[in-house]
Amino acid sequence: MVKTADDNPKNNKCGSNNSLIDGTNGCPVPNPQEWPPVMQIPAPQFRASSNGFDQFADLPNESCKLNGSCPVTVFITGNNQAEWISNLLGGNMFMSPEFMNSTDDDAYNLAYLVLGSESMLSTSYFYDSAFFSDFPIYYVQKKCLPNSTLDLSNSLQQLNISEGQEVRCIEGLPLWRNSSSAVNDELFKGYYQKKKPKGNINDILAANDFLNSSGNYFTVSIWFNSTYKFNDDSTGGDESNLLRVPRSVNLASNAYLQFLKGSGTKVLFDFVKEMPKLSSTDTNMIDISSFLNSLFFTWILLLLFRVILTSLVYDKEKKLRIMMKMHGLGDAAYWTISYAYFLFISLIYMLSLMLFGSVLGLVFFRMNDYTIQFVFYFVYANLQISLAFLVAAFSSNVKTASDVYIYIYIYGTRACRRVSVQIFQRRFNILKRWYNCFGVVSWILSYRGIYELSQYGTRGIHIGTGMNWRDFNDGVNGMKEVLFIMLIKWLVVLLVAYYAKKVQSSGSGRNPLIFLNKLWKKSQRRGPNTSFLMDMPDVIQERENVDQFLLHPDASYSIICDNLKKVYPGKDGNPPKFAVRGLSLALPPGECFGSLDPNGARKTSFLSMVSLFK
Repeated sequence: MVKTADDNPKNNKCGSNNSLIDGTNGCPVPNPQEWPPVMQIPAPQFRASSNGFDQFADLPNESCKLNGSCPVTVFITGNNQAEWISNLLGGNMFMSPEFMNSTDDDAYNLAYLVLGSESMLSTSYFYDSAFFSDFPIYYVQKKCLPNSTLDLSNSLQQLNISEGQEVRCIEGLPLWRNSSSAVNDELFKGYYQKKKPKGNINDILAANDFLNSSGNYFTVSIWFNSTYKFNDDSTGGDESNLLRVPRSVNLASNAYLQFLKGSGTKVLFDFVKEMPKLSSTDTNMIDISSFLNSLFFTWILLLLFRVILTSLVYDKEKKLRIMMKMHGLGDAAYWTISYAYFLFISLIYMLSLMLFGSVLGLVFFRMNDYTIQFVFYFVYANLQISLAFLVAAFSSNVKTASDVYIYIYIYGTRACRRVSVQIFQRRFNILKRWYNCFGVVSWILSYRGIYELSQYGTRGIHIGTGMNWRDFNDGVNGMKEVLFIMLIKWLVVLLVAYYAKKVQSSGSGRNPLIFLNKLWKKSQRRGPNTSFLMDMPDVIQERENVDQFLLHPDASYSIICDNLKKVYPGKDGNPPKFAVRGLSLALPPGECFGSLDPNGARKTSFLSMVSLFK
């Protein structure tokens, strides 16, 4: 076996003669194992074939699937001469039986062989399951001779790979297609049939589009099956398997070189290997991000949003805010006190999360710089509080606010994760520039920040350190963008939330463009802005009641006030000041009348006028 450690797991200690090369036990791997490049061979029952009724007549008959004798198919296309590309380039991809029967040592050089395996790679090249699985190792030829065998024991032994694994010959079948559209169509139909219980799955080895390649110019596009990145369709983690693609690129390049310079010219692909790995700083640390993805931590951070939102909406629903204003607690004081309280609670929550995570030995917290984590959590906490104030401004009851939270918590965060995974994990670089535009959604930012921390934390197991401030200059580090967008958004959302609260202050329905009042003339600004009150439905109805009584007097009202006005004369050069203006009121006998207004609203002046004291 490749493992050089004792078979007893208790004896697996780090050392020159006692370490595991797969890099999963926390030991350093200064010289990772070199592995021969291997192609991903489709399983025998899934290899491309024809049932005799479809349009793919040049594929082998599907009866070959019964005995596992189907060849592996390579589709070839290009814009130039079909015969030239198909015969010369396609024919140079795989070795002939004559070469394999020669006595030349090159026949046993693994770099000359096109090896393949049905097994899948893991997330690193510390260990290649192709050489330790129950599947055979295949070598691809133009044609396999009857009872042809190849002894690779010496070559594998030189790489410290155990003997005894079966080695089989498999035929490689290059087939010409007229266009890339035809290739896409055939690939899609072969894969789409997988969704049908009785469908004919046509899996291929690779496909090459040589485009405008000629004797003076070489360019190629290569198709490969990316579904091997995951063990199954339900994989939800943030890490994906490596793909056996490099050998396909080398085959296409070598085919062109042999056409151009002759069969003796090759670019040998000797091996693939993982980067060296340092020992973990603490082998007791747990890489929780390997089985709990970033969405889980996003949910943890989002729990506080409901607490803040329901608290703010509860004050609004129960009219507690109006009572506070009646006792002289203005909007600025209320916001300052509430914001400071929620920020204190959030920081205690975030610090507790960091503390317990570090005590438990989670690499997500232990490997990354604590100051970076604190700055991220601090900025996110402020953004979350600001967003809660904004949502509360448009919510009237706690149940509605809770429904909004649940929708965001369950569906919104999962949608954010799907967008993030498609762009970053699957490396859709073109979409990354648009990702910052989606950053207006706070939970995309939180997911991306946590994703960056988890990736650097996992990396820290292998190189000894996670994310540091110097990593902000790394081209693939997105934490700097996350912090910048969250900081700007925090300030913008806070201002918008405060403005929305002022517009809806006391339920007055003030014009959203109230900020334009500053553009009015000075004389207009000095006058009290009460016109919006005079147009309210209850005020209009009360004025109509008074007008109706004045037209048809009766004994149905005890107190009638018609357009009362009280003006305090100006002093020291100041203009006169209205205390009461345009007040109309009709009170029937036995009605209890009360006035609830903030301090300075001239309640006493009005009652004095009604009581005829002044």
